[in-house]
Amino acid sequence: MCGIVGYIGKREAAPILVEGLRRLEYRGYDSAGIACARNEKLTVFKSKGKVRDLERSLPERLKGTTGIAHTRWATHGEPSDRNAHPHTDTSDRFAIVHNGIVENAAQLRSKLQASGVTFRSDTDSEVLAHLIAAMPADTLEGRVRGALRLITGTYGLAVIDAERPETIVVARNGSPVVLGIGDREMFVASDPSALVRHTQSVVHLDDGEVAVVRADGFETSTLDGGATAKKPSTIPFTDESFDKEGYSHYMRKEIAEQPESIRRTLSGRLDTRFQTTHIGGLEMAARELLEIRRVKILGCGSAYIAGCVGAHLIEQLARVPAHAEPASEFRYRNPVIEQDTLYIAVSQSGETFDTLAAVQEVKRKGGRVLGIVNVVGSTIARECGRGIYLHSGPEIAVVSTKTFTSTAVAFALLAIHLGRIRDMSTAHGARLLKALEALPSQVEEILAMEPHIAKLAKELAPHESAYFVGRAAGYPVAMEGALKLKEISYIHAEAYPASELKHGPLALISPETPTVVIMPRDDLFPKNISTLEEIRARSGPIYAITHRGDPLPVAVNGVIEVPKSEPELDPLLLNIPLQLLAYHVALAKDRNIDQPRNLAKSVTVE
Repeated sequence: MCGIVGYIGKREAAPILVEGLRRLEYRGYDSAGIACARNEKLTVFKSKGKVRDLERSLPERLKGTTGIAHTRWATHGEPSDRNAHPHTDTSDRFAIVHNGIVENAAQLRSKLQASGVTFRSDTDSEVLAHLIAAMPADTLEGRVRGALRLITGTYGLAVIDAERPETIVVARNGSPVVLGIGDREMFVASDPSALVRHTQSVVHLDDGEVAVVRADGFETSTLDGGATAKKPSTIPFTDESFDKEGYSHYMRKEIAEQPESIRRTLSGRLDTRFQTTHIGGLEMAARELLEIRRVKILGCGSAYIAGCVGAHLIEQLARVPAHAEPASEFRYRNPVIEQDTLYIAVSQSGETFDTLAAVQEVKRKGGRVLGIVNVVGSTIARECGRGIYLHSGPEIAVVSTKTFTSTAVAFALLAIHLGRIRDMSTAHGARLLKALEALPSQVEEILAMEPHIAKLAKELAPHESAYFVGRAAGYPVAMEGALKLKEISYIHAEAYPASELKHGPLALISPETPTVVIMPRDDLFPKNISTLEEIRARSGPIYAITHRGDPLPVAVNGVIEVPKSEPELDPLLLNIPLQLLAYHVALAKDRNIDQPRNLAKSVTVE
């Protein structure tokens, strides 16, 4: 969501800050701003709109070697110049940028106003600037600590003092903050992608930590002042990873990257000697895995839907009861945490607040939890301590494509691993490993169908609503297809189990409501033919996603035929055409594909 960038060193800060903001544009935002400290004065520029709008307002040479910058995604107060960050105190001595939510902002605002403070914005974040200014401490670090002790909520925070520009103080609680280590210069960001052009060496702050950052280094400590020890890690991608490489949109590039991202997820994890999979990050012995009687998968958005695919795979292949649940609802029902249940947290970014809170709830109650994440060193990965990295590479588009597919592949690896420990035969394992190895080339075959899929997308684009239906493992595929279409085209799209159509949704079937039917040629194929008949009888347009074979016995408006995998892995391939379909519908409707309205890549607030 919101993005933070900070710099302190020997170079002019402004160009570095603006370039960092551009790197964070993929996260979703509505305004941007920058503050630099020089000669005991702050220079602040901020504006509603994109980073390019901010750049137009900046002087040709904005001086200052210490600065902070921000991209805002509105929570408190509408998108506007006045509500953009950075925020300053009344004297314009202190500037802050803040990600998160100050839950007791209304009470703090009232107290500050009663003491004579005049607020310039409608945000919750501004109270932090005034609280810091009001603290009696001699140092910026002391002021920040004093202010943070008064607030309730989450924060990723960076603060500068015009009178003492030799430090940036940063703090974290529930919202990510990363320090970048340079040569006699230091960087601050909410996401390593903002730093990769300048350094590969980073330190991730943990919740409850405060860092004092100087040009020549940093110190970290708890909010109460106890020193903490941090070891730098290496960013596992390069600046070139963020190029579009000739594609019009990051989403299209990331769809095209799926054959390679699948290969990276599989790399080193297929054990053909024992016809199983090797997942070193699990750190669970076979005896411990045999104790598992149930699997609970937690995620949000596409991560939750990938968890639905994973639950189906685990039940099929390992014969262990498995269920996926939205992490955003999990902790609010005071869940029963069972000792013989394995909990799996799924998050592309590894920073999703709701999923992180669910992980912490499981751990607090003594449960076992694994992480399936893409970003190495992310908070959920560190909180879980064990699990599976996807190694998909950076995903810049707000909507998930390659990380969704790689997550499903990771679940297949885990399901095979659990199955071979139990009663899956070597022949069964060999069959599945061979199918996994074939996935990248099969995805390439589907990508080659893009002109045909684009033609069907133009037929779908004029409609205002659409249904997606599927049975068994096809239902999560329908869920993800509907989510993609609504996210980037803004067409109202709903997914249902195909068997549920006659229990209500058929009332809305009409010539104006197309239905995308996920129908692999499996044991349920005859049932799906009946679904086609039900829709056709009500004059509903039909688009079928199926396997190559005999012509369908029911007339449809369009068919996309994908290569056949093993039945358990078919959902991975059936999903790929839906990504391209959504992309080309959005293209036909001239939508902002990489940054759809109201959405953010990494949802780090509750």
